[in-house]
Amino acid sequence: MSCRIQNSIQNSLWFLTSSSSSSSYSLAKNGVNNRIRYFPKRLSTSKPSLYCTTRSTTTDSQNNLIGSDSFVLTTPLYYVNAPPHMGSAYTTIAADAIARFQRLMGKKVIFVTGTDEHGEKIANAAADQGSNPKTHCDTISQAYKALWGNLDIAYDKFIRTTDVKHEKIVKEFYSRVLANGDIYKADYEGLYCVNCEEYKDADDLLENDCCPVHLKPCMARKEENYFFALSKYQKQLEDTLAKNPDFVKPSSRLNEVQGWIKSGLKDFSISRSSMDWGIAVPNDPKQTIYVWFDALLGYVSSLLEDDGNPSLQNAISAGWPASVHLIGKDILRFHAVYWPAMLMSAGFSLPKMVFGHGFLTKDGMKMGKSLGNTIEPNELVLKFGPDAVRYFFLREVEFGSDGDYSEERFINIINAHLANTIGNLLNRTLGLLKKNCESILVVDSTVAAKGIEFKETVEKLVKKASVQYEKLALSSACDAVLEIGNAGNVYINERAPWSLFKEGGAASEAAAKDLVIVLEAMRIIAVALSPVTPRLCEKIYTQLGYTEDEFKALTWTETKWGGLKGGQVMAPPEPVFARIETQLPTLDGTEAPKKTKQKKKDKKLQSQNMVEA
Repeated sequence: MSCRIQNSIQNSLWFLTSSSSSSSYSLAKNGVNNRIRYFPKRLSTSKPSLYCTTRSTTTDSQNNLIGSDSFVLTTPLYYVNAPPHMGSAYTTIAADAIARFQRLMGKKVIFVTGTDEHGEKIANAAADQGSNPKTHCDTISQAYKALWGNLDIAYDKFIRTTDVKHEKIVKEFYSRVLANGDIYKADYEGLYCVNCEEYKDADDLLENDCCPVHLKPCMARKEENYFFALSKYQKQLEDTLAKNPDFVKPSSRLNEVQGWIKSGLKDFSISRSSMDWGIAVPNDPKQTIYVWFDALLGYVSSLLEDDGNPSLQNAISAGWPASVHLIGKDILRFHAVYWPAMLMSAGFSLPKMVFGHGFLTKDGMKMGKSLGNTIEPNELVLKFGPDAVRYFFLREVEFGSDGDYSEERFINIINAHLANTIGNLLNRTLGLLKKNCESILVVDSTVAAKGIEFKETVEKLVKKASVQYEKLALSSACDAVLEIGNAGNVYINERAPWSLFKEGGAASEAAAKDLVIVLEAMRIIAVALSPVTPRLCEKIYTQLGYTEDEFKALTWTETKWGGLKGGQVMAPPEPVFARIETQLPTLDGTEAPKKTKQKKKDKKLQSQNMVEA
C-alpha cells in the first residue's frame, strides 16, 4: 500500500453524491464530467446464503477486547510491483523502534507488516517479467522479509493479501458492509491509468490524455462496478476528528484530512470488472474487489493465528483496534478517511491513531530511477551496517517531516555520535578500569554517584527520552540519549581519572568511583537507545558484564540509576562501533583514507570526546 502513487486519488474515483447522511442517493446536478455516465442500481440483500443479514452496532464494545497493556502497531502493506526501497524501509525502521520501546515499557506488542499483492499493476509487472502473478508476489514478498531481517526488524505478524485467511476476512467484511446498505452498483466510463490504478479527471490530464504522474496515455474504459457509500459517513468523520484531534498525526496531516472532508466526501468504486488478479466480489464473481478495499483489511486479518478459525470476529478479538497506523503521507486519505468510514459501516472501532510521515530525498533532490539517485537499502546496510542505517534515518529525519540523505552527512553523523560520543567513551573508560582496577567495579553505582550532579542530569535525560519515544518523536529521543553520552564525556574529561590514578590514595579511590559513574551512564544508554540501535546496545551491555539473555530481558525500568554493583567484572575493552573511513584513489593507484568534513556542531562534539585517556 505504501507504494501507491503520491496524490493519486484526489480525482481518481467516479462518485455519486448524497444529499443527506441517509442511504438514498442522487446524481449531483451538472456535477458529472461529460465523459462519465452513471446508471446506479440499488442492490437487494435478500439472499442470506450469499452475505450477512445482521450487523453489530456495539462499536464501543470493541475497544475493550484487548487490555490497556496491549499495543498494536502497523506499517503499510507494501505494494509488490517492485522490490523494497528506502522509503518503505524507513517506515519499517521507525515502526520497529516504536515497537521495541513499547516492549521495554511492558506492553504486549503486536507489530504488523506485510505485502499488498493484488491489482492490475501486479499482474502487468509479472507479465513483463515472463512470470505469473503468484510467483512474482512470492519473490517480492520474500525480498521484503529478507530486507527486514537485514535491518533487524522484529515484527510479530507478516500478512500477505494473497493469504487464504485474508481472503476470507475480506469477503466477510464486504458482506457485512453490503448488508448495512452501503454498497451499490453503478455504470460509468472514464479514463483509467493502470499505473495509478485509478480513474482520472480529464481536467487533470496532460496532452493526449497522459497521466501527469506517469506521462503515459490513460485508457478509455467503461465498467459496471460496485461503490462504497463514503458520503454517508461525512458527519461521523467530522465529529470523530473534532472530538479526537490526535486521531491523525502530526497536526499538519490532520489539517489536510479535515480539508478533504470539509470539501465534501464522494462515494468511491470498490470493484473492477476488467481485473482477474484479486479477490472475487462475494455476490458477483465476475468482479474483483478493488485493491484498497482489500488491502486495508490486512491490518485485521494479520491478527489471526495461522492455525485458527479465520473469522472476522476472531480477528477483531485478537487485537483490534490498532494503536497506531504508520504510513507515508501519500496514502493518508485512504487511511484517515476511507478506512474509518469502512470500519464505521461494519460496526467496528477505529484505529487510535494514523501517523503520516514525510518523504525522503537524496542530496536535496527527489529520488527517482531516471535520475539515478535512488537509495538501495540492502546496499546501504551491507556497506554501513543496520545500526548505522537505523540511527541516521531516525535521528536525522524529524518523524512526520520530509528528510534528506547524503552519504557525507551520514558518515559524519555516525562517526561523531556512535563511534565517538558513545563508542569511544565506553572503550576508554573500560580501558582505564582494566589498567587500574583489573576490570572490577569498586563500589555500587548508587554509592559512587552520591552527591554527584551528573546522576541527576542522566535521570532527567532518560525521562526526556521516554517522553519523546511516547510522542513518536524519535529524533528527539535519540538526541536525549546522545546527550547522556555528551555529558559523560564532559564529566570524564573534567574529572580526568587518568591523572587521579597517578596521584594514588584518596584521589585514586575517587577516580575508581568516577569510572563506575561513567559506566553506569553507558549501561543506561544501552537500554535507552536499544529501540534504535539494538546490536550496538547489546554489545555495550555485554561489555558491562551482562549476558545476551539479560539484555533481551531488559525493560525500561532498567534505565533507573543503580544497576551496576560493586565487584561486577567488566569484559575486556573492545571497540563496539568502528569509525567509517572513506577512501580516495592516490597517484599510485592505491586508496588513501579521507577525512570527511564535519559540520561545526559535530566538530565540537568530536573535540570534546576524543581527549586521550
